[in-house]
Amino acid sequence: MSAVEDLRIAEEDRLRADLYNFLGLLLATPPSTETLAMTAGLSGDDTPLGTAINALARIAKLSKPAGVESEFNKLFIGLGRGELLPYASYYLTGFLNEKPLARLRKDMAVRGLTRAKNIYEPEDNIASLMEMMGAMIAGRFGRTFDIADQKTFFSTHIGPWSGHFFTDLEAAKNSVFYAAVGQAGRLFMEIEAEAFRMSAE
Repeated sequence: MSAVEDLRIAEEDRLRADLYNFLGLLLATPPSTETLAMTAGLSGDDTPLGTAINALARIAKLSKPAGVESEFNKLFIGLGRGELLPYASYYLTGFLNEKPLARLRKDMAVRGLTRAKNIYEPEDNIASLMEMMGAMIAGRFGRTFDIADQKTFFSTHIGPWSGHFFTDLEAAKNSVFYAAVGQAGRLFMEIEAEAFRMSAE
């Protein structure tokens, strides 16, 4: 994205996009040493989300990449499957690769969103959806999407299940670092849902 395009995005939207992208990064792969260091350097305000960000930063300071990678694998990969299945289809229907995935692929095509060539997981996984939402806000696909389009995408593909997923991540038996990720994600989804609700009034 060019600097000119970037200037067209309000600061509030830039921060929203950054948080979506950050969650997507942490949920896509185990964090590198650099990502953990970046996370440890975060600071939030005294709001519930800010407090959750501070808690995430504290746990990141105490975490080692190998430990977090082991946690990530137990949560999302495992032997056969991880503790959690972070897919919209699973949360909404109980099965993988169901109608929510087909609907998402159709909506992606309409919006010009495409899956990266090196990604082989179904597009309805939580990491991809966080990254898509961040990209829509920031204009990484050649244009920004207005609040109405953001709301439609969120309400269709993220809102109905992401809060449940982040709550499960917070409480998962293998979650330590990712419990803090889950808390931050849950609170952020609540804020987004309320903001979209208010935008319609």
